[in-house]
Amino acid sequence: MARVPASAAAALRRVRRSPGALVRGYRARRAQPTIELVHQPHPWTRALGLVAVVLLGAWLGLLIVGNVRAPVGPMNTTMTLRPSVEGGTKINVSPLGALELRSHVAPVRLDVNVDQLDPARAQALVDHPERISGLQDEIASDVQHGTTDLALRSCVAVVSGATALGLAVYRRPRRALAAGGLALALLTAAGGTAFATWNPNSVLEPKFSGLLSSAPSVVGNARSIVTEFDVYQKELARLVTNVTKLYDVTSTLPAYAPDPSTIRVLHVSDIHLNPASWKIIASLVEQYDINVIVDSGDTMDHGTAAENGFLDPIANLGAPYVWVRGNHDSMITQSYLEDMKNVHVLDEGRSVSVAGLRFAGMGDPQYTPDRSKNPGQLPSEELAGARLASALRDQETAGKPADVAVAHNPDAARQADGEVPLVLAGHLHHSEMEVMKYGTRLRIEGSTGGSGLRAVEGKYPDPIEASVLYLDRDTRRLQAWDEIKLGGLGLTTAEVSRHLPKENQPGATPSPSPASSAP
Repeated sequence: MARVPASAAAALRRVRRSPGALVRGYRARRAQPTIELVHQPHPWTRALGLVAVVLLGAWLGLLIVGNVRAPVGPMNTTMTLRPSVEGGTKINVSPLGALELRSHVAPVRLDVNVDQLDPARAQALVDHPERISGLQDEIASDVQHGTTDLALRSCVAVVSGATALGLAVYRRPRRALAAGGLALALLTAAGGTAFATWNPNSVLEPKFSGLLSSAPSVVGNARSIVTEFDVYQKELARLVTNVTKLYDVTSTLPAYAPDPSTIRVLHVSDIHLNPASWKIIASLVEQYDINVIVDSGDTMDHGTAAENGFLDPIANLGAPYVWVRGNHDSMITQSYLEDMKNVHVLDEGRSVSVAGLRFAGMGDPQYTPDRSKNPGQLPSEELAGARLASALRDQETAGKPADVAVAHNPDAARQADGEVPLVLAGHLHHSEMEVMKYGTRLRIEGSTGGSGLRAVEGKYPDPIEASVLYLDRDTRRLQAWDEIKLGGLGLTTAEVSRHLPKENQPGATPSPSPASSAP
């Protein structure tokens, strides 16, 4: 029989004497805690998660309670801060449309919704018209109080939203408070950026969308935007005052009263046989009190004699018509227009004085519909532009310098750089404005006909574009211009954007004459 080791025998004797000891030892071993390895997220992951919670909570807070109902003069408005990539201010004037201002660059945008005209306050103005004189000061004070209230309410909304969402996600008060603190820091940084980039003169170059005919009256005339630089609240007050006047009428919008010291030029181009263009042009002539219309070509599509009847409405547009030939216009088209009253055809550098301005122009040397000729054998655009530049120099020598040159193709128009202050062109079917090397400003107009029948070829129709150019009657230099863009085929949108040359911006020095810097 095998012998049991002494140590084992001793253990058996202890178990016999105290059988509960073994059970207690087993339970003690079971009660010992086990160590498990838990994966901890990377610090960057935790930080990004916290930022996501803060941004979402702040946005929800602004969405729910971050707005202020504020009376502004006789109007009831709602002011709101919204997250935005570009910033700026958007003033919604229902039912007229919206006015966008590049007032600041920050990740927040100020939305001002003009909800309605308060009948009691509006009637008080009607009963006491003497109060109109002090209305702007009252509106400026209302705007200041409203924005201050909005800033405080937005701080509370952002911090509360981020804190509440942080508590719901992390279930830890310390993490929730950290989310609220980070939200406050981000809002403070956004506010500081907005303050640092605040541009009180942004009202000088607004973008208006909505009813086209109301835009000039709301924005103001060209002379006032060049010479009057008031603080932001004052300009916004004038805007709201004008909107009040719009609401005061029923069916007739106020007529635009242009400054008599400006010459207003309507620039159109690339009509391409779109009959709707004539009604649009006639409406702009009446609304803006246009002095002269300049058409930089491609009025036709094929230039055939059968199309000539399309040109007859030009005689009833209400303003003189200056025209140059485009690559879709034939000499047949040009001859037909030369026989029409009130039409001034420019070609080979010919000049004419209309409405206090002297125009010189060059027709396009190419005629695209003529398939019998190789376009490569036709005179180039650069040579046509060189002939135009030579004619401009001759007119300068003769003491009759041109104020505006016109060509269809921008390649030809660029050859006039340094010979004239302003040159107009088209052809590209989109608008551009640039100051060339020797000081001449080149304005390229979009298609006033929405590209004609080509509008149905693409997925989206091309817009109908035109420009109103404001020139000083004494210096005959460009003061400002309005870019007008209407929705293309089947669309009913309208936008008006006001722009100023850099030399007319506050504190700028006048640019030298192009002729003095020409090569």
